[in-house]
Amino acid sequence: MFWVLLLLLAWVVAGAACTRLCLAAVRAAAVERSGAADGEERDPVAVPLTLYEAAFLSGGPRRVADLTLVSMARQRRLLLARTGWATVVDPHGRDYMERSVLGAIPCAEGQSPIAPVRAAAATADPVRGLADRLVRAGLAVPEGHTGTTIADAVRQVRLAAPAVAALGAAALLLPTPSETPRHLVALWFALPLVLTLGCLATARFEVHPYSRWASPAGQRLLGALRRGAGAGDDRTYLTSVAVRGIRAVGEPDLRAAFAHGGHGLRAEGEQEC
Repeated sequence: MFWVLLLLLAWVVAGAACTRLCLAAVRAAAVERSGAADGEERDPVAVPLTLYEAAFLSGGPRRVADLTLVSMARQRRLLLARTGWATVVDPHGRDYMERSVLGAIPCAEGQSPIAPVRAAAATADPVRGLADRLVRAGLAVPEGHTGTTIADAVRQVRLAAPAVAALGAAALLLPTPSETPRHLVALWFALPLVLTLGCLATARFEVHPYSRWASPAGQRLLGALRRGAGAGDDRTYLTSVAVRGIRAVGEPDLRAAFAHGGHGLRAEGEQEC
């Protein structure tokens, strides 16, 4: 009856994963209610998301830094070489995020690898302030809960489903004789498998798309931002970068600058500040 132990293990795996998903959904709903109770609920028509807010809700602090770098590069106020280096053209930032990016470069009108600039800008005070405002409005997941979001819980359930199937297969392949017919063993293991698949299906219909950073209210605002974007203008381009990240960048040289990671040699003609 060793297969019973495997069945118990399958139920533990499935039950823990599904319970975590349910708790994450309840927690996300509580965050949304608390934001509405504080009187900071956002109307997507009257107060649409800014690009920085959209970037944070879509990809977190790192996405905000990437959006700022792309925006400055398109305005020719920051040169991003395909070798992975950033060169300051205009040392005067136009907003708090641009100033934090420029502050991460060692000297005015200087140069720096892109990777440390992205890291420093993502952890700067302006991004933390942006995160706090979004959390208070019920649009973002609090910092201490980023490891227990719906996206993380769904990922665990996705891992639990094949684990349950593998345990069932192992039970069916056991060489030791069992008084229980194999088809009944398979039926017992089908129950926790149906539980995990049912949770995934419910999450797909009820809380999809999954986000590590945005609450359900924040995801609704992101959807309104996508629908309200114009066609063919610069804001549409930057909105796409905010929502999708660097993979939305169309310029090959600019994509190469981010893909390089900032560990290469300087481009020809670039001097260290």
